[in-house]
Amino acid sequence: MGALPLSAYLPSGFDPRRPIALIAGQGIYPQLVARAIRAAGVPLKLIAFEGETAPELTATFAAEDRQEVLVGQVGKTLKALKAFGAGYAIMAGQITPRRLFKGLHPDLKAATLLLTLKRRNAETIFGAICKEIEALGITLLDARSFLDDQLASPGCMTGRSFPIEDDYVEHGIHIARESARLDIGQGCVVRKGTVLAVEAFEGTDEMLRRAGGFESGEALFVKTVKARQDYRFDVPCFGRKTLETMREAKIGAAALEAGKVIMLEKPLVLAQARDWGISLLGF
Repeated sequence: MGALPLSAYLPSGFDPRRPIALIAGQGIYPQLVARAIRAAGVPLKLIAFEGETAPELTATFAAEDRQEVLVGQVGKTLKALKAFGAGYAIMAGQITPRRLFKGLHPDLKAATLLLTLKRRNAETIFGAICKEIEALGITLLDARSFLDDQLASPGCMTGRSFPIEDDYVEHGIHIARESARLDIGQGCVVRKGTVLAVEAFEGTDEMLRRAGGFESGEALFVKTVKARQDYRFDVPCFGRKTLETMREAKIGAAALEAGKVIMLEKPLVLAQARDWGISLLGF
């Protein structure tokens, strides 16, 4: 029998001898990716964003294997990728959304890219950056790479029957998918056929808090992806922080698209959800 593949989401012909550059945003997500890549024995470099990337992640890299940049320094990022001799790059972790309006430090390369964009959102901005990276001969990996065991799985993942009726789940999925299709957001909260909130620029946690203000009971949070999702960036995640926000907002059920939504620290999230009586479904 041959060796098992490192990840089902890696491109054919992936060469594990060539370094991967991790372009790391906030939170535990980039740390999980780094841990998995290192466990696979693949050489790893880091591009960290000042004020965004967790210092505890940066500290695990030798000085020659890391480069810190300001958000918006696209030219410096590209130079670092070339200097690393990276064969691949992977994006993991969010950048604070408000930095698109305040705290952005665009260099000449970034300013030039922004001027070419009629719409400025995650898809257009990161899509343009992806083209620049791949023009260097560097393959940008699917953001789910190496995290196969951290994805939402089909069925009720919390081990009990799901408390929301199928018709209401289907309604929530429909609303979430239409919202994603219109490039508004990738999540919503519904209750018995009524839309309580739709995720937009403010992000998941703020949407959940807003929906929780109705104190309606039997609310359902749905998280999905775009029909033509570019899995190199903006892949939806669900972790302990979101679970805590659901608890605070008294939202007791979530439906996550299986194989597409990343569940950060999945075993811990499922154990905590069971303890708090929150039901999680993969659809």
